Amino acid sequence: MARAGLTTERLTQAGAELADEVGFDQVTVSALARRFDVKVASLYSHLKNSQDLKTRIALLALEELADRAADALAGRAGKDALTAFADVYRDYAHEHPGRYTAARLRLDPETAAASAGVRHSQMTRAILRGYDLEEPDQTHAVRLLGSVFHGYVSLEMAGGFSHSAPDSQESWSRTLDALDALLRNWPAP
Repeated sequence: MARAGLTTERLTQAGAELADEVGFDQVTVSALARRFDVKVASLYSHLKNSQDLKTRIALLALEELADRAADALAGRAGKDALTAFADVYRDYAHEHPGRYTAARLRLDPETAAASAGVRHSQMTRAILRGYDLEEPDQTHAVRLLGSVFHGYVSLEMAGGFSHSAPDSQESWSRTLDALDALLRNWPAP
């Protein structure tokens, strides 16, 4: 069997595509070997195991999301920045559902600290500077935004909003309006 020009990067990209097609939980080294029509053993010179593959997909997804978010945030502030940032997450989830799931993979502390996840946090905090939030409120707000963005997207992706009016886009817009209002009027402790 041909090795099909296998590299760690190519296998990671193919794994990410597979995750979008069949779901992140279904991604394994065996499934990837079938995709390239090679023996599983031939992939072990590039990947340690399925967990290594999943971690690499998660890192790729975090990097892709961070790059998109940085582009979307350029030159924006306040509600405009908040909306652009939130839309990046939502759009990415719809375009790449498996990768979106991968981006939420729990990483070991050392890997997480070296990942693009740090950029996500920095960008979120940059948005919050436009709302004049100081610590510890800024950390509370980072957690709130992450919870709302990921919670809404997860429910939407599971079909939770597809059975009633109004349209989920309208609810998303209203949710972002509410978040902006909350951030501008953050409650005192």
